[in-house]
Amino acid sequence: QVQLVESGGGLVQPGGSLRLSCVASESIFSINGMGWYRQAPEKGREFIAAICNGGSTSYADSVKGRFTISRDRAKKTVYLQMNTLKPDDTAVYYCNAFPKPLNSWGQGTQVTVSS
Repeated sequence: QVQLVESGGGLVQPGGSLRLSCVASESIFSINGMGWYRQAPEKGREFIAAICNGGSTSYADSVKGRFTISRDRAKKTVYLQMNTLKPDDTAVYYCNAFPKPLNSWGQGTQVTVSS
């Protein structure tokens, strides 16, 4: 069964930090790279970060230098450390397979950056 469970979102002031977590089922985590995606209000879902099976990472230009993706294979968990958050980072954040997301998505976790 495909399962993706995101957590760690919340309300944070500009310049603050959050760490998101995503627990994935073995069927996804063991055979795919994993990515973080986000969807802001009235916008489409966009890619922001990925970690491939070999450990290499990639980031969207909008988050490069501020966000860091990592994973814990034993826990089947992918993390997204977000620093220096901006109001434009406000969105629902999702994890999924990378480079080709599965049709099934988790519920996401809301990140709101506001003073």
